[in-house]
Formats: sequence, C-alpha cells, structure tokens
Amino acid sequence: MFLGSQPAGFNQHFSILPEYLRNKATESGEVFDYRDWHVQLGRRFRSLKLWFVIRHYGVEGLQFHIRKHVEMAQNFKNWVLESKDFELFVEPPFNLVCFRHKTGDDFNMKLMNAVNQTGKAFFTHTKLNGQVVLRMSIGQTHTEEKHAKATWDLIQEKS
Repeated sequence: MFLGSQPAGFNQHFSILPEYLRNKATESGEVFDYRDWHVQLGRRFRSLKLWFVIRHYGVEGLQFHIRKHVEMAQNFKNWVLESKDFELFVEPPFNLVCFRHKTGDDFNMKLMNAVNQTGKAFFTHTKLNGQVVLRMSIGQTHTEEKHAKATWDLIQEKS
C-alpha cells in the first residue's frame, strides 16, 4: 500500500502536467496531488461518469446547464472585451474564457494568486504563445450570473 507517503517513481508513469495544473503547493511537496495516482481521465471510465450525469439530470437537464454555462462565459467574455485593462486571448467556444491583463505575465500571476487567496474564486493559468493567460471556467451546477459578475468585480478590484 502507498498510504501516507508518495512512492518514488510511481506517479511518474501516469503524470500529466499541463501548465494550468501547476501550482506552488504541489511543486513544494506541501500536498500530494492524487490526480497522477490513477489511469488518465481520458480512458474508458469517463463514459461511466457521463452516464451518471445524464441519468441524474436527463438529456434536457444537461443541455440546460451546458447552455447556461456557455451563456455566462459569453457574458464574462463581453466584460473582458469592454475593459481597457484586459484582453481576450481566444474566442471561447464553450464555458472556458482565456484572458489576461495587458500589464504582463508577472502581473497576471500575481493577480491570479491574489484572487485565489480570497477563497471567493479560483483561477488556473496556462501559457499560450509564450504568455501567461488566466482561465475562467464556468461549470458548477449552482453557478449563477451573479457569481460570474462578482468574480469579474473581484478581478477588477485586485488588478
């Protein structure tokens, strides 16, 4: 058993670490990141997870939530476009908005950390074309427009 300690070399075989999953706590060894302790999410068992979601919400219910999340992401995108300080990095096709503050990479990382430290919203980042880009993903069942707007207000407050 591997309880209590992380075995050397075990998770190297399963590890996937795109930029948006990197964080200080994992890199410092402060926490164990269990995402690497299993077969990748892209394998067969993903269909069972989807089956449970469809079984719970029904096809129409799932469609409703997806459409609602995409609509909120489009509204968030519009707030970014209306801002003189932020820029949209790619057109969001679904519920993920990739944006950044025009000041630069260091500022964007500090902004992300400042927002995350409030505990009111949590962002990840990635690098696109060599630049740090913040990722706003809207996908929780109970998320409403007021939550997306409050998050945008928080981002502006911290920038």
